[in-house]
Amino acid sequence: MNNKQVNYLHYIVLSFMALTFLLPLVWLVAASLDPNASDALKTPAAWTMGNFVSVLTEKSNLRAYWVGFVISFVESLAVVLLSCLAAYPLSRYKLSYKKAFMNIILFMTALPMIAVIVPVYKMYLSLGLLDKIWGVILYLSASSLPYGLWLMKNFMDAVPQELEEAAWVDGATTMKSITGVVLPLMFPGICTVFIYTFSKSWGNFFVPYILLSSASKMPASVKLYQFFGQYGLIDYGPLAAYSIIYTLPSILLYILSQNYMSKGFSLSGAAKG
Repeated sequence: MNNKQVNYLHYIVLSFMALTFLLPLVWLVAASLDPNASDALKTPAAWTMGNFVSVLTEKSNLRAYWVGFVISFVESLAVVLLSCLAAYPLSRYKLSYKKAFMNIILFMTALPMIAVIVPVYKMYLSLGLLDKIWGVILYLSASSLPYGLWLMKNFMDAVPQELEEAAWVDGATTMKSITGVVLPLMFPGICTVFIYTFSKSWGNFFVPYILLSSASKMPASVKLYQFFGQYGLIDYGPLAAYSIIYTLPSILLYILSQNYMSKGFSLSGAAKG
């Protein structure tokens, strides 16, 4: 097989993979605009925005959307703040336990949530934290913090320490050098950690479903499940419409942060300027 044939084979495989991912998205858009949507991919006989109107005028849907946004946003802010504060000594100071600590952090990033949800549920039951939104935020923040810390430490390592030393010479304190020098230069890394944490929390179904019991406190990720009715009855039109609306926060957040995330960390010569 010559190189030309190999290239054709690559294009065929890649085209098949692209089609595999594209078809569900096409169905999602078509079903959201179809008043008689089904699980089959078909062109709607009549195009309508009724599915979106019915979803957006339902107060429980809007509340679930707002609850999910609050959980994801507050958790992301907490993870970014705590990981920044914890990453600084790990990045800048020579600690005898640093390697062992980072290995523990690396192990915790691979620990699945389902492995600890039973003892967490029992602990929350004894502490009275079940069916509390801030209890869900606390658990999600704790589970996302190890990976956020690992990422933040690597991003902070890329910021030259000479820039901080220059700020110290000018009379800056450690906290001022962090907020005025380190954090602005690693802002793309902060955006990365924030987006990763937000997306992970926004799409999390399992934890809120276990730790929350009130229907009014369920986030949008759990609300999607309620479109699947009993005995196999599914309202495909509103389900597709709500699914499209459900994806908007992550997409918009990614688009808005593209200018910062694409800058990179070409800072090696900054200390010499």
